[in-house]
Amino acid sequence: MDERVISPERLSEEQSPDVGLRPRQLSEYIGQERVKDNLSICIAAARQRSEPLDHTLLYGPPGLGKTTLAHVIATEMGVSIKVTSGPAIERPGDLAAILTNLRQGDVLFIDEIHRLGHTVEEILYPAMEDFVLDLIIGKGPSARNIRLRLPPFTIVGATTRIAMMTSPLRDRFGIVYRLDFYDPKAMRAIVRRSAAILGIAVNDGGTATIAERARGTPRVANRLLKRVRDYAQVRAATVISSGVAEQALNLLEVDNLGLDEIDRKILDAIIVKFGGGPVGLETIAASLSEEADTIMDVCEPYLLQLGFLERTPRGRVATRRAYEHLGVPYAPGPEQPALL
Repeated sequence: MDERVISPERLSEEQSPDVGLRPRQLSEYIGQERVKDNLSICIAAARQRSEPLDHTLLYGPPGLGKTTLAHVIATEMGVSIKVTSGPAIERPGDLAAILTNLRQGDVLFIDEIHRLGHTVEEILYPAMEDFVLDLIIGKGPSARNIRLRLPPFTIVGATTRIAMMTSPLRDRFGIVYRLDFYDPKAMRAIVRRSAAILGIAVNDGGTATIAERARGTPRVANRLLKRVRDYAQVRAATVISSGVAEQALNLLEVDNLGLDEIDRKILDAIIVKFGGGPVGLETIAASLSEEADTIMDVCEPYLLQLGFLERTPRGRVATRRAYEHLGVPYAPGPEQPALL
């Protein structure tokens, strides 16, 4: 499931991202207006005081631009950025090596910060609060504590699962923003911008078709744009029109709402196999031979956003909209509430 073309996760071929598509300044960053407005004030205030920005936590579904926003913050502050991730910092020594190489005002971006180990978090707390690094040298009676001073810096953390972060770690972030799915207008602007950078000829109809099937996620929009470009190149289409984009995306089995085969299988399982629900997440996962966490983190957020699923205390329930999208007569079971 991770290799789906509409997956919001970064795919294997995108591990070295196309930096050219990333906006470098807040003025270039499309969408997330509330976050941008608040962040611009915080950055301007910090620069006027000649201080580092407060530690910042960005959370929300994958593919919405948390990493990009971290780089924008560093650019706007005029400092360097160091990039790492929670799983990559296995031991306190790994974190100590990163922190001692930071310079005044630098940004340390920690992706998947909810996956930091407990012992690593303990080292991070005084570093975030007091800009000091407490290290224990030796073992037993001869062990001694060494406190190293660190230059003031900013940690920008990103997570898709903020509930998995410990309260002490969350509380140490002075700025916390949630990134939401992008509206259709912002998605069209993102597709136009990426097409201009990549030199792809696409008209308004093609832009709208790609944008409406991108699940409100910039990463998906850029990926679909490249796949439609490939289709147009092979089929000798000089300009990507609505028809060309629709043919290409239909070939990829991405429908008019951005759902692919896996999404439709989930809805089909709930409606056909389990009478519309309620049905537990583990049961759905077992029926599809998929991991429950993958369904919950990758598929469900967008299905919930569309109003196709409802979470209830007894499990997941398909709504009338899901029945209509699959073309199945709406006939909820006796235990299913009458959901719109």
